[in-house]
Amino acid sequence: MTLSPHLELGHINTLRVDRQTPHGLFLMAEDTNDVLLPQAYVTEDMVEDTLIEVFLYTDSEDRLIATTKTPKAMLDGFALMEVVDVAPFGAFMDWGLLKDLLVPNMLQKTPFHIGEKRFIKVVYDERTHRLVGSEKLGDFFQRRVQGLKKDQKVEILIIAKTPLGYKCIVEGKYEGLIYHNEIFENIELGASKKAFIKTIRRDGNIDLSLRKSGAKNSASASEKVLALLKENNGIMPYNYKSDAELIKETFGMSKKDFKRSLTTLQDANKIEIKDTGIYLKG
Repeated sequence: MTLSPHLELGHINTLRVDRQTPHGLFLMAEDTNDVLLPQAYVTEDMVEDTLIEVFLYTDSEDRLIATTKTPKAMLDGFALMEVVDVAPFGAFMDWGLLKDLLVPNMLQKTPFHIGEKRFIKVVYDERTHRLVGSEKLGDFFQRRVQGLKKDQKVEILIIAKTPLGYKCIVEGKYEGLIYHNEIFENIELGASKKAFIKTIRRDGNIDLSLRKSGAKNSASASEKVLALLKENNGIMPYNYKSDAELIKETFGMSKKDFKRSLTTLQDANKIEIKDTGIYLKG
């Protein structure tokens, strides 16, 4: 570990144990500024001059303080958090630390209620010099997409369900959307996934798919149908006329891909298709 040059609010810092007090340990950065690690987080191996990693935030009196706990999201990070309390000026979120994260009313899209889960970004409040949460994620997305192209695999984070589909954060800085008709698996808010770029729009928004288009995707769908047939003793009560929603629920694919898979497998003489269903050959 390398000693942090200075104390950084909202980040993991590597600091040197400087001195012990009744309230805890004082930890020092390279520039000799120090911060208190409360006694509750102190362990026997934290002796003078050792280096330890801590997260820095502010306590209830807005003083910089250290903790060995890691929050659900650090400065500029995103996380799904639960509302644990509400006040006239904002809502408090459980972000994994002793002191809850405040989301001021002005940074909420709609009023918060205890027990709800909201996707929040941790930001720095210039006015109070402390970390707060913001639900207005659109303010932070970059609108000029650089270094990405169609069909490229990207990292996404699912942040909201909308009438059109699921909103995502793409590569940590762009806004994306997976349309409902592109989804053939269970999607949960806060989940990280791999996706493929379908379209990059002029407004900077990105249309996504959870599956790569083309021949490879078609082959993968055929393999899935074949595998499910083998798991079900070589017989399944589906064919070209089966309901699209039932196919989506059972096979995790669109009816178009399902029909294409049946044709591919039938042409390869691996299955037989009847009115009563699909039958595995051999």
